Amino acid sequence: MERLAGKVILLWGWRRALAAFLAGAVAALSQPPFDFFAVGFISFPVLVWLLDGAAGRPGERFVQRLLRPFLIGWWFGFGYFVAGLWWVGNALLVEADAFAWALPLAIFGLPALLAVFYGVATALARLAWSDGAGRIAAIALGFGVAEWLRTFVLTGFPWNAIGQAAMPVPLLMQTVTVIGMVGMNALVVLVFAMPAVLAARRGRIFGLSLAALLMMLHAGFGYYRLSTAQTASEEPLLHVRLVQPSIVQSSKWDAQMRDSIFSTYLDMSRRPQPAGSPPPDLIVWPETAVPFILSERPDALVALGELVEDGQTLMVGAVRMERGSADRSARYYNSVTAINDGGETYDAIDKIRLVPFGEYLPLSGLLSRLGMSRLVESVADFSAGSQRRPITTAGGVTALPFICYEIIFPGIAGHGGEDADLILNITNDAWFGDTPGPYQHFRQAQIRAVEAGRPLVRSANNGISGVVDAYGRTIDAFGMDAIGVLDIAVPRQRLTSAFDPRLAGMGVLVILGLWTILASIRDRRRFD
Repeated sequence: MERLAGKVILLWGWRRALAAFLAGAVAALSQPPFDFFAVGFISFPVLVWLLDGAAGRPGERFVQRLLRPFLIGWWFGFGYFVAGLWWVGNALLVEADAFAWALPLAIFGLPALLAVFYGVATALARLAWSDGAGRIAAIALGFGVAEWLRTFVLTGFPWNAIGQAAMPVPLLMQTVTVIGMVGMNALVVLVFAMPAVLAARRGRIFGLSLAALLMMLHAGFGYYRLSTAQTASEEPLLHVRLVQPSIVQSSKWDAQMRDSIFSTYLDMSRRPQPAGSPPPDLIVWPETAVPFILSERPDALVALGELVEDGQTLMVGAVRMERGSADRSARYYNSVTAINDGGETYDAIDKIRLVPFGEYLPLSGLLSRLGMSRLVESVADFSAGSQRRPITTAGGVTALPFICYEIIFPGIAGHGGEDADLILNITNDAWFGDTPGPYQHFRQAQIRAVEAGRPLVRSANNGISGVVDAYGRTIDAFGMDAIGVLDIAVPRQRLTSAFDPRLAGMGVLVILGLWTILASIRDRRRFD
């Protein structure tokens, strides 16, 4: 192990960059649909050894000393995000004649931007680098901070957070209820990177023992929580029907296809229930299922009113339009619209977190003059919603809606989830085809259900529609390219945690920070 570490430490120039890139790319195999989490025990020790070789030179300026570890982390992140997010480019092939030119921006530009966070992580870690297990705490702290920053900087994009690598199954998702994603991200890196101490002279026994203890606690807590899980009530929360038509994305906004698409949703929603199954209390259509502005089509509203029977609620993904009172200019929102058995649209929640270049054009005044436009087709640029709150169904059940990638942001329990009976996620993953994207999206939705302690109802045009219980266990689901309706009984679950995972996660960072500082001070005194 020492010989291997020595070879990695001595890498220089393009060889060092290539090793960091490959280590990051291999780490991406820990994410869905592969879930090969063991690669973390290879990728992160290599990253530690690369940083061991990034020591500053006498007389170097402070910025120069930071640049070397920053670039190592950047190359690692670039490999990780290229290998894990290449499928984003598939969305541009839906209208290839108009947007294929932007493929390099999607496949390489987005990863290059996200890699900056990992560059910051390694630069911060190298500031307080030490020998033995202390430097493992430093890199865990750096990644914990970087992943936290990814949740909100530049509107946030915490896709494929490192901590998810240790949560491939519900048994291993339960720890997130204690330390949140902030703590998970940091401790997962700590465990993954700890084998690097095998090449060190000090801290081997302590470091490896700590990693083994954390893994046992992680799995043991999951086993305990699932073995003592609430028994689902015989009376479910409600019965839901999920409609997944797998409409081809290139046809979605075709004016000649709109009526046909709408009729498809109506016909599928009217299908008889399986023998012995009660009628649904809630019917859910996916994101932007209605391919026109509902308020401009009275005939469509009448048809929806005829669809919804007594005591039922229909929640549909639709574009909502508002006209200003002064200039009569229109604003458009990507919304979840609730329709009752009287055919009234009695509530709507607008998407708050919009996708840059997909749902709106950032700096539109400047970029539009340069010839830039949104990279996907839709009715118009969307405006962001201002408030998230639960929608109440006809039966009194409260559902907290999240549209598309809003579900990937951790901590949703603190955004109205405590007042909701279930989490509702509508999406359209048809943009990405049968690539890793829809599987990664569904995994993140599972983890949000565990965080919130509420069952999750998820409807996708294509992707993975299904119901997940409050422990992250899939009750039933459709796979990619499936066409049909799912009738599922949603369990009655409202779980609470004795811990505040947000505070506990920050506590993990504080402990790692103290460990890092003390280890760095000890090493400096030893060499003085």
